[in-house]
Amino acid sequence: MRVLALLDGTLADPEAPLFRADDLGVMRGDGCFETILVVDRKPRELGPHLDRMERSARLLQMRLPERAAWERAGQAVIDAWPWDSEPEMALKLVCTRGIDGGDGTPHGFAMGMDVGSDTKRKRDSGVEVVTLDRGYAPDLMDRAPWLLLSAKTLSYAVNMAALREAESRGADDVIFTASEGTVLEGPTSTVVLAQGRKLLTTPPASGVLAGTTQGALFRAAEQAGWETEVVDFPTSALFESDGVWLASSIRRLTQVRAINGTSVKADDALHTEVVGLYESNY
Repeated sequence: MRVLALLDGTLADPEAPLFRADDLGVMRGDGCFETILVVDRKPRELGPHLDRMERSARLLQMRLPERAAWERAGQAVIDAWPWDSEPEMALKLVCTRGIDGGDGTPHGFAMGMDVGSDTKRKRDSGVEVVTLDRGYAPDLMDRAPWLLLSAKTLSYAVNMAALREAESRGADDVIFTASEGTVLEGPTSTVVLAQGRKLLTTPPASGVLAGTTQGALFRAAEQAGWETEVVDFPTSALFESDGVWLASSIRRLTQVRAINGTSVKADDALHTEVVGLYESNY
């Protein structure tokens, strides 16, 4: 299922060509995007997603259409989605730098997609992951901001290669580690740990994407009396914590059950409580 809208709010055929062959998003992956979960017509964390998209565009030094255009296109998709048969949707906002050799006018659209069965399986059953070296130190973002380490760009070739590597090893997903062994993030997710009544995640200053789902979870957890901490932690913490999750907009909070073939703590009651904290926002 696909629903496509342009930034002026008009609907377009999702199976018809939309990009020129010389669009920089196609030729170089030069652009940014966000994916937003919409449940029963209500988008989750829309403001933080748009804030993050604006930040990505600033890091890319590219023009971004005004926020109202993205809201208009997103609403057009939401209004056209068949909610009676599909109660949730992944709303993807995409912006490229425009055509090669052009004047820098960006090209953007909003597209609604159904949530696949594999995503739902991972939500319900949890995942096995492998750790893979991302190849940089956690202070690299400050030393080399042009590497765009904390931007959500269209250049996802490495992320997809990592997921293929995980699949080749019989796992579902990946947790990236820094060159000295601290935990970074997943290819499409934020890592969250529970240690007692405290939740931890890696700081964006380490070159990871600031998580919107993780942010919503931490907000609710703090209101419920939990401690939260944004701090670097070693890979060993994954095996020593009371729970490990991959937080992402569409998969929500996916419980990690094994890492590198070794089982980790995966208490179902704790998982239910943590998911309940996140869902209490909505």
